Amino acid sequence: MSLARHIARQRSHLETLIELLEAERECLAHGHVDGEHLSQLARDKQETFVLLEQLESQRVTAQRKLGYGEGRLGAERAAQDAGCMQDWQTFRERAQHAKQLNQLNGVLVGSRLAQNQRILDFLNEAAGKALYGPDGQSRRRGFGGIASSA
Repeated sequence: MSLARHIARQRSHLETLIELLEAERECLAHGHVDGEHLSQLARDKQETFVLLEQLESQRVTAQRKLGYGEGRLGAERAAQDAGCMQDWQTFRERAQHAKQLNQLNGVLVGSRLAQNQRILDFLNEAAGKALYGPDGQSRRRGFGGIASSA
């Protein structure tokens, strides 16, 4: 398989990954997260990551066998000699985009986790203290400083 065809194959799978990352971001951005959908996206992402890693390993092995050095410089020389430098540069740009999407999704997941932890902490605190006195009146002045009476 030519390097150009291999890069095109890698790029096709990379575009699938980008679509999955965008769907994951969309799912995380909603007020109510669909856990099943998010889990399926995670499984699909993992499969795509594994495939991309295999393809990258194949490319690096072929690059080395052809006498090009490993790393970015060797990849650029191989792409230049194969006449597919533009394809390689586009692939690298899309890979950078996927990396940024993945990092953004990580921030969104972290934010969701922190929010859920705050809710759990509040509920644990509320459950650990009697909310009502013997007279049936609330001992707390609202939840978290928010008045519960209108």
